[in-house]
Amino acid sequence: MARESNPTRLKKELGLFDVYAIATGAMFSSGFFLLPGLAATKGGPAVVLAYLLAGILILPAMLSKAELSTALPRAGGTYYFLDRALGPMFGTIGGLGTFLALTLKTAFALVGIGAYASLYVELPIKPVAIALTVAFVAINVVGAKESSGLQRALVTVLLVVLAYFMAVGAFDLIAHQPVELTKQRFSPFLPNGFAGLLSTIGFVFVSYAGLTKVASVAEEVKNPDRNIPLGMILSLASTSLVYVVGVFIVVAVLDPSVLHSDLTPIATATEAFSSGLPASVAVPLIVIAALAAFASTGNAGIMSASRYPLAMARDRLLPTRFAKLGRFGTPTTAILATGALMVVFIVVLDEEGIAKLASAFQLFIFILVNFAVIVMRESRIPSYDPGYRSPLYPWMQLAGMLISLVLIASMGWLASAFTLAVVAACLLWYYRYARKHVIRDGAIYHWFSRLGQRRYDDLDREFRGILKEKGLREDDPFDETIARAQVIEASPSMAFEDVVHKAAALFARRLPVLAERIAQGFLEGTRTGATPCSDGAALPHLHVPGLDGPEVVLARSLSGLHIDVGDSFGDAHPVDEPVHAVFFLVSPEEDPGQHLRMLAQIANVIDDPDFIERWLAAGSVAHIKEVLLRDAHYLTIRVHSLDRTAELVGQKIRDLDLPDPCLVAVIRRGDRMVVPRGDTVLEDGDRLTVIGTPVVLEALTDRYVPID
Repeated sequence: MARESNPTRLKKELGLFDVYAIATGAMFSSGFFLLPGLAATKGGPAVVLAYLLAGILILPAMLSKAELSTALPRAGGTYYFLDRALGPMFGTIGGLGTFLALTLKTAFALVGIGAYASLYVELPIKPVAIALTVAFVAINVVGAKESSGLQRALVTVLLVVLAYFMAVGAFDLIAHQPVELTKQRFSPFLPNGFAGLLSTIGFVFVSYAGLTKVASVAEEVKNPDRNIPLGMILSLASTSLVYVVGVFIVVAVLDPSVLHSDLTPIATATEAFSSGLPASVAVPLIVIAALAAFASTGNAGIMSASRYPLAMARDRLLPTRFAKLGRFGTPTTAILATGALMVVFIVVLDEEGIAKLASAFQLFIFILVNFAVIVMRESRIPSYDPGYRSPLYPWMQLAGMLISLVLIASMGWLASAFTLAVVAACLLWYYRYARKHVIRDGAIYHWFSRLGQRRYDDLDREFRGILKEKGLREDDPFDETIARAQVIEASPSMAFEDVVHKAAALFARRLPVLAERIAQGFLEGTRTGATPCSDGAALPHLHVPGLDGPEVVLARSLSGLHIDVGDSFGDAHPVDEPVHAVFFLVSPEEDPGQHLRMLAQIANVIDDPDFIERWLAAGSVAHIKEVLLRDAHYLTIRVHSLDRTAELVGQKIRDLDLPDPCLVAVIRRGDRMVVPRGDTVLEDGDRLTVIGTPVVLEALTDRYVPID
């Protein structure tokens, strides 16, 4: 609850389309513009099926990353997930290994621009790739918003041109190409049998791997619970459609002898179309799309890769200078280091095949990510509260682990050896540098604690901090709960224990629980250190089985209460400052995540520097509650027979003509609080607290609130 500013936290500037653009832009480069011809040599016409199956097989990894990203939206994505789930050793492997793999593949994406650019002009490929690296580094240093703006533009251009390619290609096949020729191009469908198909799936699987890159920028995503999973799902759907339809057109249009030796198959297929724009116009459009694809991969790669050293430096697995943000609020040192390493790869490495070895390591990481979801679920940490949960748990994760193992095996011994070499290098760094800088363990020890092993309790505190940053979900009944809360005005003679017993009695009137049991729970939590207490406020809280929803009792003490708060060893110590605000919260035992989000929201309100001043100055029960309610979500309406609210007098709540969605949460009638029910009749002088969306409340203000 203590206030703190964190100068290393990144700004939340990325929306749904940004998530979609980063994920989509990271997939369309060599996977579509270069690989189809090479993949067709392995699988023949079945390359179309290989792309479809690869898109399906990426689902477990995508869904697992979506769940982890909504639970733990932190820079570093894969690193952060593996570190917090499996511990810093696996975090080092996942962080450094994925950083190296991403940097390597991003460097070669920029080198790949030369294959399409050379159709029209001879360019010195490596100097151009280095220049592009410098440009994208500069854009990323300026800010994620600017970088994502470029990403949106590149992806928009790319999708428009690809839509043209698919539409014209499909029309050309239907209108101009004989059906027999199309059948001939797809026969035999499996020239190399099932083994050839499996090998081809492994070969093109990496075309979808960029889908999960967006997890590394989750900290910068607004409303991650919605935007991350939805953006990834939309990206996978549209990318799969383009891959399958586009590759089908390429296989149908081009003779196998041409396709198998072609590094620019999309441009070649476009040149062969009889419909649409002339080839002299259409082919340059494809080249532009290809360049946009490679550029978007390069830009997204730098943005994603640079977040790994940032996140690892925050945890002291790398030197702390990588965690510092520059004047634009971006991880400047990490971005510059990423760019420098890319330049080294571009200058030193000549064989594009080396970059593809990183694909096997990516599959290895997918195994760990799927396992991380299982560990997080089974650890039963209350504050692990993903906004999106992977379906079919744990079978989805087990299937993902098995799929990755099979695909690694199908890629040959060299790819496996490369993966082992990267793991060995990461372990060397961990034991020589990182291990002595950390004392943290992963959630796996919470799982093992059920079998008597140790656990790392600071992990739960860290996850609670993330919950506080994420805030409430749309369906959390915070406003409604506060609006119907009862309020205790503590006299100067009342002790904290007296307030607890009075609050327990108020709860017992509404809940099927004895007052004594509730009081004992609050007092026991305070003695054992479970009651957050600082900044003049305390938050005693309980889980109670069988409740329909959360309930709150508010207590205010103008003179201040003195509370002795215990620690984990049972030793009590007095709180340094008097407590003026006590928030008693009870929630259903079955929904610990919502309980923690409610606590986090109260803590966010308390963190306001003016909170105690406004709390003590509140002149009525309604004003006390309004200090806690979110300004944009509540409205107070005074019913009076002589103004525009006269039509409400004498009406029952159920008969009110109020716009949806809104709720009459509480009625103040003189000095009494009336809990509104459907048959409650409004009287002259009533004050209604109405909760709803900003749009609805604005309409109600125009309709009922007098203009001064």
